[in-house]
Amino acid sequence: MDILWQSFDYPGDTWIPGGKIGLNRVTNTTIELVSWKNMDNPAQGLYSLKMDPASSAELLALSNTTHTYWRSGAWQDGSFPSMETSGQDIYKFSYVSTDNGKYLLFNSNKSILSRIVMSYSGVMEQLTWSPSRQDWVVHRSSPASNCEVYNVCGGFGVCDLSSSPHCSCLTGFEPQFRNDWIISDFTGGCVRRTPLDCVRDKGKFLRISHIRLPPYSESLAVQGAEICEHACSINCSCSAFAYSSSGDCALWFDNLLDLERQQNGSTDGDLYVKLHSSEVSQASEVPAVRVQKTHNKSLPVALGASIASAILIICSLFYYLWRRKHKQKGDEMNYQNLSFLDLNSNRPNDKSGTTSKGTRHVEEKNETGGLPMFSFSSIVAVTNNFSSANKLGKGGFGPVYKGQLLSGELVAVKRLSKGSGQGTEEFKNETDLIAKLQHRNLVRILGCCVEQDEKILIYEYMPNRSLDSFLFGPKQDILDLEQRVRIIEGIAQGLLYLHQYSRLRVVHRDLKASNILLDAYMDPKISDFGLARILGVNEMQANTNRIVGTYGYMSPEYVMEGLFSTKSDVFAFGILVLEIISGKKSTGYYGSENLTLLGHAWELWKSDKVLELIDPLLQISSSSNLVRCIGIGLLCVQENPADRPTMSNVVVMLSNEQISLVSPNQPAFTTWRNFLDASSNGSGFAVCSANDVTISLMEAR
Repeated sequence: MDILWQSFDYPGDTWIPGGKIGLNRVTNTTIELVSWKNMDNPAQGLYSLKMDPASSAELLALSNTTHTYWRSGAWQDGSFPSMETSGQDIYKFSYVSTDNGKYLLFNSNKSILSRIVMSYSGVMEQLTWSPSRQDWVVHRSSPASNCEVYNVCGGFGVCDLSSSPHCSCLTGFEPQFRNDWIISDFTGGCVRRTPLDCVRDKGKFLRISHIRLPPYSESLAVQGAEICEHACSINCSCSAFAYSSSGDCALWFDNLLDLERQQNGSTDGDLYVKLHSSEVSQASEVPAVRVQKTHNKSLPVALGASIASAILIICSLFYYLWRRKHKQKGDEMNYQNLSFLDLNSNRPNDKSGTTSKGTRHVEEKNETGGLPMFSFSSIVAVTNNFSSANKLGKGGFGPVYKGQLLSGELVAVKRLSKGSGQGTEEFKNETDLIAKLQHRNLVRILGCCVEQDEKILIYEYMPNRSLDSFLFGPKQDILDLEQRVRIIEGIAQGLLYLHQYSRLRVVHRDLKASNILLDAYMDPKISDFGLARILGVNEMQANTNRIVGTYGYMSPEYVMEGLFSTKSDVFAFGILVLEIISGKKSTGYYGSENLTLLGHAWELWKSDKVLELIDPLLQISSSSNLVRCIGIGLLCVQENPADRPTMSNVVVMLSNEQISLVSPNQPAFTTWRNFLDASSNGSGFAVCSANDVTISLMEAR
């Protein structure tokens, strides 16, 4: 009987007894577990569990199909080192390899109901059925500890949960970046104390026991441990070998990754690490075992064969080493472990100055280096595998997650979506730019991650989220008059710094309520610099054919002609002021004529009914301050950029009530018809966004 389809070939997110994971060689398809998108959506999610294609029998957990963040260790005697459950005979696995495919089979214990699930949060759960509770109970979760996160201690580093700190170097090695290890950042790994000298000293081997073998070895079929050792000793790039009783010889080249001391007595086998001869004589580990010499007459024949085999080994591995070197050329960055980040030591200088006009600003750090680069595996750990419970929200360029460091402090993790409008250019722009800017009203960036297709930014955590949730959400009654005015003043100070007091003259280009974050004291911080642009010292404005921004906040000269300047940000600031005072969205329809918020405010201003614009939730005894803010907002949104004040003027007007305001001219976009006509007659066309996310207006063809 020919089977056309069977459910075991498509297990979804659940591995049940009798099921398999592996490769079907007939159809050339992979059988793997794939997580749900979220708790209520069974669509394909971010995480998968599959058999390592480069290994005969090992399970890998991956995110986005490419990034390994956990591995099971090599299959041996029916189990995996990272999946054992205190000796209980519940989860047993067998490895099958035929012409039709190679698989790992989940074997059933008939007395206990069990299954394995790849959860939507990226945690692999081993579940058993509890008759007393009438529910599934999590027997074990993976990764279960920091040591199970892939390569947490870097190359030649060993993670040991029984020691403090968890990471240490193999015997004969020392930290590559010693200062980083002092602050518990181990991701740089270790380097040899004494380099190998392949000409004068081929080195000796040190046996390391009770350790999980590293991944990505080259397997050779040889007879005898001595031949396996010889194959490694004559190859200068060979770092270590392991030999099993079944006759498998595994060789490792370059760095040894993801090493872990095994606590439960189980072992993948002994690992023999090549060291300079002088290091082996001083080592406390057990020296490499040697097969006892005998007077067997066949020994010379075996040694002769081993020499011939070694020549073949060198030839066969030469291409592999060349290919591996070029493949990993771009992956040799010094990634740090986000879990060990010290927020206090990473805090920017908070030296406040005073300008000649009496306004406060903060000088940026004089940093010549780039941002700290964090490893993807450490970001997976602090966000609990990007758990939906840690999701803070979703912006135009991707979701933002809360992450918890080992110190207990929190960070915000912005993960760029592959389908977002922000590409490599915008991402690089945001990291390069915001790293050079430091001000109390700008969000602080702590580092980033660029590994293969992943682009991630790490920010300081803002416990009160974004301003729009207070203005337009269920919390809108929380902001009182004093807080709203302070938020307006803080945003103005941040923009003044960007436009005038930073050594870079920056136009933000995407200022809006959702990009204003609030700290624990409700002080505002401008965020999201992905669309920001730098103006030259003598450059008053610039133009672009790629118009980007958010409806309701873009200035008329930008929409129609692609021109942007600091006055573009002033326009968006004016919109924000009117939103903060009124509690109304700029994208809404107001009044009997379905006006924009600008048109509605302008009509009320002209008819001396501007008090009707003030948010009715505000309890106010005097309205003069609010009326003044509305007047400043209307000055900022005037149609002609030359009529709008600079942010320096705005700060002075906000801080000095003795200065009388000039009467504003009619603003731009008083009706939605004005805006749509401007969009269609301008340099681009638009697809309207209803959820206030950043959009792109591409040049018409």
